[in-house]
Amino acid sequence: MDPLNTNYKPLATNSKRPWHKRPLFYIFLFLFLGVVYYAYQFAMAYSTISVNNGSWFKNVAGVFNTNEDPLNKSDTNPMPEMEPARLDVLLLGIRGEDMASVEKEGGLLTDTILIMSLDQTTKKSALISVPRDLYIEMDVVAANNKGLKIKGKVNEVYERGLANGGGTALAKHVFSRITGIYIDNALVVDFNAFREVVNSIGGIDIHLAKAFEEKNQWGYEFYLPAGDNHLNGDQALYYVRSRYSTNDFDRARRQQDVIAIIKNKALSLGLLSSPSKITSLLSSLKENIRTDFQIWDIKDLLALTNNFGTKTSIKNYVITTENLVYETKTEKGEYILLSKEANYQGIKNLFSNILASP
Repeated sequence: MDPLNTNYKPLATNSKRPWHKRPLFYIFLFLFLGVVYYAYQFAMAYSTISVNNGSWFKNVAGVFNTNEDPLNKSDTNPMPEMEPARLDVLLLGIRGEDMASVEKEGGLLTDTILIMSLDQTTKKSALISVPRDLYIEMDVVAANNKGLKIKGKVNEVYERGLANGGGTALAKHVFSRITGIYIDNALVVDFNAFREVVNSIGGIDIHLAKAFEEKNQWGYEFYLPAGDNHLNGDQALYYVRSRYSTNDFDRARRQQDVIAIIKNKALSLGLLSSPSKITSLLSSLKENIRTDFQIWDIKDLLALTNNFGTKTSIKNYVITTENLVYETKTEKGEYILLSKEANYQGIKNLFSNILASP
């Protein structure tokens, strides 16, 4: 009989737990589902605010569209060429698209017109206010390929575009030809969106060198004392819209100041660097914003936003009667502004040179 082997060891077995029982698996699963959720929420919000309502493959195909511009190339204000190193965004502020606002208050007329420009190489940026009373006469081709004669104030252009296949498309077209720079994208924000943004960051703080008052515009006296003031969404909206006691040019300066304040506070709160916060904000604003930015362009918009308000890079400019336009009236007695130079040449020079050194 063989001696008993007391050194017997059982065969080794795989003691590792199945992959679906490992804690690390659930961590990755949670992260993956979180990314999918926020991507879905972002996509849903984007689909509402986007004026590019075609399918995604049509939007992609549009990037490679090589059709000739239908404009007459001999026009004195031709469509400028795109500049790859430069990003120019048209920002339009309107009352709102709800029927009550449209019918009673001209809700689709543009109340605020700003152009944000960024040199993507030097990172220099500019914020320029264009007066809404600037009068233009221009032959254009609308998004529905219909020829239009634009003869009126620039604050009517977005509304005319909506009636002819695309508000942002026509607005970009017209402002590109006025400024001599290619407008890459447009962003339309109504008053409810502005109010919501200010409230979402807990209001804004402004310092006034002297008291501000508007006695007539709002049905009551709107007053802010000299010194430090904390404004909620409604107060901030009144402040940037008030013009009866001053004028449109002063209002434009206030708007630029408040935009910088909002941007800086949003950055300090980490709003612009948090996908979840951006998605949440877009979801709450989706009925009050319209844009032709594609999803893949959002990084460019964030880069543009991050450059605004920095002391070393931002250049602010308000087009006024003290520089590039003058006051007059139409035959019907309507107040308008005209370019001091033919073919908007002074305005074109401004936009062409504002990002140049120094």
